[in-house]
Amino acid sequence: MPPKKKSTSVGGKVVASNRRARHDFEVLESVEAGIVLGGAEVKSLRAGEVQLRDAHARVQGTECWLHGVHLNPYEHANSFDRPDPDRPRKLLLHEKETRRLGARVAQDGLTLVPLSIYFNADGRAKVELALCRGRKTYDKRHAIAKRDVERDAAREQRGRGVE
Repeated sequence: MPPKKKSTSVGGKVVASNRRARHDFEVLESVEAGIVLGGAEVKSLRAGEVQLRDAHARVQGTECWLHGVHLNPYEHANSFDRPDPDRPRKLLLHEKETRRLGARVAQDGLTLVPLSIYFNADGRAKVELALCRGRKTYDKRHAIAKRDVERDAAREQRGRGVE
Protein backbone atom coordinates (compact mmCIF):
# COMPACT_ATOMS: atom_id res chain seq x y z
CA MET A 1 0.00 0.00 0.00
CA PRO A 2 1.61 3.32 -1.04
CA PRO A 3 1.98 6.02 1.62
CA LYS A 4 -0.72 8.64 1.86
CA LYS A 5 0.28 11.97 0.35
CA LYS A 6 -0.34 15.10 2.39
CA SER A 7 -0.71 18.45 0.70
CA THR A 8 1.18 20.88 2.92
CA SER A 9 1.25 23.65 0.33
CA VAL A 10 -2.46 24.53 0.50
CA GLY A 11 -1.79 28.04 1.74
CA GLY A 12 0.76 26.62 4.20
CA LYS A 13 4.44 27.30 4.64
CA VAL A 14 6.84 24.40 5.15
CA VAL A 15 9.33 25.47 7.81
CA ALA A 16 11.50 22.36 8.08
CA SER A 17 11.58 18.97 6.43
CA ASN A 18 13.36 15.78 7.38
CA ARG A 19 14.70 14.68 4.00
CA ARG A 20 16.94 12.03 5.56
CA ALA A 21 13.90 10.21 6.99
CA ARG A 22 12.64 9.25 3.53
CA HIS A 23 16.06 7.77 2.78
CA ASP A 24 16.48 5.85 6.05
CA PHE A 25 12.87 4.72 6.45
CA GLU A 26 10.07 3.28 4.35
CA VAL A 27 7.04 5.53 4.97
CA LEU A 28 3.90 3.42 5.48
CA GLU A 29 1.40 6.05 6.58
CA SER A 30 1.43 9.72 7.53
CA VAL A 31 -0.78 11.79 9.80
CA GLU A 32 -1.04 15.48 10.64
CA ALA A 33 -0.67 16.51 14.26
CA GLY A 34 -0.71 19.83 16.07
CA ILE A 35 2.20 20.78 18.31
CA VAL A 36 2.15 22.59 21.66
CA LEU A 37 4.51 25.58 21.58
CA GLY A 38 5.10 28.71 23.62
CA GLY A 39 4.82 32.20 22.12
CA ALA A 40 8.54 32.75 21.59
CA GLU A 41 8.87 29.23 20.15
CA VAL A 42 6.28 30.04 17.48
CA LYS A 43 8.28 33.12 16.45
CA SER A 44 11.45 31.05 16.29
CA LEU A 45 9.64 28.42 14.23
CA ARG A 46 8.39 31.07 11.80
CA ALA A 47 12.01 32.17 11.39
CA GLY A 48 12.91 28.59 10.45
CA GLU A 49 15.16 27.96 13.46
CA VAL A 50 14.30 24.26 13.81
CA GLN A 51 16.17 21.02 13.19
CA LEU A 52 14.46 17.64 12.67
CA ARG A 53 17.47 15.45 11.92
CA ASP A 54 17.35 13.06 14.91
CA ALA A 55 13.71 13.58 15.83
CA HIS A 56 11.18 10.88 16.65
CA ALA A 57 7.85 10.60 18.44
CA ARG A 58 6.83 8.35 21.32
CA VAL A 59 3.39 7.32 22.50
CA GLN A 60 3.13 7.41 26.29
CA GLY A 61 -0.28 6.31 27.51
CA THR A 62 -2.84 8.41 25.66
CA GLU A 63 -0.39 11.16 24.71
CA CYS A 64 2.14 11.50 21.93
CA TRP A 65 5.43 13.37 22.50
CA LEU A 66 7.97 14.67 20.00
CA HIS A 67 11.59 14.07 21.07
CA GLY A 68 14.88 15.22 19.58
CA VAL A 69 13.62 18.37 17.84
CA HIS A 70 15.97 21.30 18.35
CA LEU A 71 14.12 24.63 18.25
CA ASN A 72 16.55 27.53 18.70
CA PRO A 73 15.40 30.12 21.24
CA TYR A 74 13.97 33.32 19.79
CA GLU A 75 16.73 35.91 20.12
CA HIS A 76 14.42 38.80 21.10
CA ALA A 77 12.59 36.88 23.86
CA ASN A 78 13.28 37.32 27.57
CA SER A 79 16.30 35.28 28.58
CA PHE A 80 14.80 34.16 31.91
CA ASP A 81 11.66 32.78 30.26
CA ARG A 82 13.27 30.71 27.49
CA PRO A 83 12.35 27.01 27.48
CA ASP A 84 14.91 24.31 26.81
CA PRO A 85 15.44 24.09 23.01
CA ASP A 86 15.61 20.27 23.11
CA ARG A 87 12.68 19.57 25.44
CA PRO A 88 9.99 17.03 24.46
CA ARG A 89 6.96 18.70 22.90
CA LYS A 90 3.41 17.40 23.16
CA LEU A 91 1.63 16.50 19.92
CA LEU A 92 -2.08 17.09 19.55
CA LEU A 93 -3.84 13.99 18.23
CA HIS A 94 -7.19 12.43 18.95
CA GLU A 95 -6.97 9.80 21.67
CA LYS A 96 -8.24 7.08 19.32
CA GLU A 97 -5.56 7.92 16.76
CA THR A 98 -2.86 8.00 19.44
CA ARG A 99 -3.87 4.54 20.66
CA ARG A 100 -3.90 3.20 17.08
CA LEU A 101 -0.42 4.57 16.36
CA GLY A 102 0.87 3.28 19.70
CA ALA A 103 -0.47 -0.20 18.96
CA ARG A 104 1.15 -0.27 15.50
CA VAL A 105 4.48 0.85 16.96
CA ALA A 106 4.34 -1.79 19.72
CA GLN A 107 3.12 -4.69 17.55
CA ASP A 108 4.94 -4.18 14.26
CA GLY A 109 8.14 -2.59 15.57
CA LEU A 110 7.58 0.59 13.58
CA THR A 111 8.85 4.10 14.32
CA LEU A 112 7.07 7.46 14.42
CA VAL A 113 9.20 10.00 12.55
CA PRO A 114 8.36 13.65 11.83
CA LEU A 115 8.71 14.36 8.11
CA SER A 116 8.03 18.10 8.19
CA ILE A 117 6.87 21.00 10.31
CA TYR A 118 4.71 23.61 8.62
CA PHE A 119 2.06 26.26 9.19
CA ASN A 120 -1.37 25.50 7.74
CA ALA A 121 -3.66 28.09 6.13
CA ASP A 122 -5.03 29.08 9.57
CA GLY A 123 -1.52 29.87 10.81
CA ARG A 124 -1.30 26.90 13.17
CA ALA A 125 1.92 24.90 13.49
CA LYS A 126 1.51 21.30 12.31
CA VAL A 127 3.78 18.27 12.17
CA GLU A 128 3.55 15.65 9.44
CA LEU A 129 4.18 12.48 11.41
CA ALA A 130 4.93 9.23 9.58
CA LEU A 131 4.66 5.62 10.64
CA CYS A 132 7.90 4.15 9.25
CA ARG A 133 9.80 0.91 8.93
CA GLY A 134 13.60 1.05 8.93
CA ARG A 135 15.34 0.23 5.66
CA LYS A 136 18.27 -2.10 5.35
CA THR A 137 21.35 -1.07 3.38
CA TYR A 138 20.38 -3.14 0.36
CA ASP A 139 16.90 -1.57 0.40
CA LYS A 140 18.49 1.88 0.29
CA ARG A 141 20.63 0.88 -2.69
CA HIS A 142 17.55 -0.50 -4.44
CA ALA A 143 15.62 2.73 -3.81
CA ILE A 144 18.51 4.83 -5.15
CA ALA A 145 18.80 2.68 -8.27
CA LYS A 146 15.05 2.89 -8.89
CA ARG A 147 15.10 6.67 -8.49
CA ASP A 148 18.02 6.93 -10.95
CA VAL A 149 16.17 4.85 -13.55
CA GLU A 150 13.05 7.01 -13.18
CA ARG A 151 15.13 10.19 -13.48
CA ASP A 152 16.84 8.91 -16.65
CA ALA A 153 13.48 7.94 -18.17
CA ALA A 154 12.06 11.38 -17.42
CA ARG A 155 15.15 12.98 -18.96
CA GLU A 156 14.67 10.89 -22.12
CA GLN A 157 11.01 11.92 -22.35
CA ARG A 158 11.96 15.59 -22.08
CA GLY A 159 14.67 15.11 -24.70
CA ARG A 160 12.22 13.62 -27.20
CA GLY A 161 9.68 16.41 -26.74
CA VAL A 162 12.25 19.12 -27.42
CA GLU A 163 13.44 17.74 -30.78
